[in-house]
Amino acid sequence: MLYPLLRPALFALDPERAHRLTIAALKRQPRRAAPRHSAVLEVEIAGLRFPNPLGIAAGFDKDAEVPDALLGLGFGFVEVGSITPLPQAGNPRPRLFRLAAERSVINRMGFNNGGARAAAQRLVLRRGRGGIVGVNIGANKDSGDRVADYAIMAAMAAPIASYIAVNISSPNTPGLRALQDESQLADLLDAVLAARGGAATPVFLKVAPDLQPADIDAIARIASDKALGALIVANTTVERPAGIQRHGEEAGGLSGALLKSLALQRLRDFRVATGGAIPLIGVGGIARAEDAWERIRAGASLVQLYSAMVYEGPGLPRRIVRGIERLMRRDGFSSIAEAVGSE
Repeated sequence: MLYPLLRPALFALDPERAHRLTIAALKRQPRRAAPRHSAVLEVEIAGLRFPNPLGIAAGFDKDAEVPDALLGLGFGFVEVGSITPLPQAGNPRPRLFRLAAERSVINRMGFNNGGARAAAQRLVLRRGRGGIVGVNIGANKDSGDRVADYAIMAAMAAPIASYIAVNISSPNTPGLRALQDESQLADLLDAVLAARGGAATPVFLKVAPDLQPADIDAIARIASDKALGALIVANTTVERPAGIQRHGEEAGGLSGALLKSLALQRLRDFRVATGGAIPLIGVGGIARAEDAWERIRAGASLVQLYSAMVYEGPGLPRRIVRGIERLMRRDGFSSIAEAVGSE
């Protein structure tokens, strides 16, 4: 309720500084249990039971500093990261831009994070608290062997993460999206899957929205062959719709409302390409319960958001979760699973 009053002050600050203040505020909050939701909102995929289908996407909590505070806001799951083996500063500032008129964001952060060791220590300390916390993994920008970086990260994350999200779709690390190519993707996933050792931690793959039909078919086929737990559709886009009022010329990945239609179409494309055999997680431009419900009806078992939190504040997850249940009952469904792909 207070966020509309606080937002002008936050928006007067550099976006990255405002985000760091938000993380600091969440760290100082007293720890509280995640709110209880109706059992009809539970979703089970990849052997994991999610209390509701709404998660916060990677990028908000890059260093696994506040996963429990985010669960306390009402998210059904949290994805931390992207985390790389070694700490890295990321790209030069400024690298984060609000497109307030379009309720969108452009970022070229460049996997800035404190590295695997620091994040792992935090995640180990929260063991036993419950809640689904996935770890989004990446490669260092100057790595001589990016596949080895992903294997290192998978080995680190497997014992302490609910799931591992392989991020090869960020546009802000040069050459990273080439790992989505059929010729490289199978080898990368083999390395990640093997690096888990004896752990059965499910592996999810996060893909870009800027894909051609042949790319979609190849990724779907490889994901099926490797028995991945889910595909996360989709990351930020390098495309720019016409008419952006400010910052449209900035390089980086575009997220928020301007990504919505493209992300929805890619979800539908992957639903067709996979035949519904692989769970999909819809992300990109979700800001209301109606957006989340549309993504579920289009084929998503789970949904994620991030940019909308910038504009709507910390009350958003509870509002969306309540709205999903209302829409589910309105349309005559008794579970989320029953609604997935029903459009």
